[in-house]
Amino acid sequence: MWGLVPLFWPLLKPAGAIEILAHRMVWSLAFVGLALLAVRRWGWIRELVRSPRKLGLITLAACVITVNWGLYIWSVNTGHVVEASLGYFINPLVTIALGVLVLQERLRPAQWAAVGIGFAAVLVLAIGYGQPPWISLTLAFSFALYGLVKKKVNIGGLESLAAETAVQFLPALGYLVWLGSQDTLAFGGHGAGHTALLAATGIVTAVPLVCFGAAAIRVPLSTLGLLQYLAPTFQFLLGILYFHEAMPPERWAGFSLVWLALTILTWDALRTSRRSRAAVEAAKVSAEAGAGASVPPLSAEAGAPVPPATGDTGDGTGTSPATTPAARPGR
Repeated sequence: MWGLVPLFWPLLKPAGAIEILAHRMVWSLAFVGLALLAVRRWGWIRELVRSPRKLGLITLAACVITVNWGLYIWSVNTGHVVEASLGYFINPLVTIALGVLVLQERLRPAQWAAVGIGFAAVLVLAIGYGQPPWISLTLAFSFALYGLVKKKVNIGGLESLAAETAVQFLPALGYLVWLGSQDTLAFGGHGAGHTALLAATGIVTAVPLVCFGAAAIRVPLSTLGLLQYLAPTFQFLLGILYFHEAMPPERWAGFSLVWLALTILTWDALRTSRRSRAAVEAAKVSAEAGAGASVPPLSAEAGAPVPPATGDTGDGTGTSPATTPAARPGR
């Protein structure tokens, strides 16, 4: 959904980026409010109000995502879709770096290599642009920080978004009222279809963000970074093929380095996950074997040890532990 959203923001012109951002905040709260009414989940509000720490984190999350939203809308509507996509390609590397700096996560050598290559990519792009790719870096750091804060808050995706948009609501509504008083408000002035599209910013914003918020409290931060490759890939392809943005050689060089870093990260994550599963299965088999050897169960009639089972072992495999794949060498 995030990968296809660059097709939506240009439809909202001639509304400016800040007005679109304000509508995004106002209509997102309306949408999640209706969703909470439907599911009847309100108990979290009392718990949140009683926790100044969580309230502070929610306010920080609201501020960070405001920067991210506003800059992204402006980037798309001013012809910087490719540079915006680079920000979300860099984001997993920044997310991993935050995991090290803030959560004290330990990086494997391949992850260090990927972060180093990503840093080199930023240098190449900075030299090519004549300045650092500020749009990309701001989007990457703001969204990585947002993911970190969401993990610290640790409340449901729908509830978290409701709290964040509640923080944003009054400033956003005040800005729209001010635009109306200046007779420069686009809402309602360009037909019913344009008005409906502005109101739809709540749905376009809330649905993927609720999914992200729900994921942020369920998976490790490094995995969360790996899951964010699809969106920038779609955005990059749209920037090249649909919006026809330029790709000079230095930009290709920078993107290629970022893609190399992400390839290393993906390979390392898959390898580590496979090894972890094998280790867990091996430990489980060893524990079951040790327990069976220490206290041999007796036959009800003869008092002799019962032979090893060849049918269901109780672990869902339908075989004895000795025949499971985890017990074979090299797995």
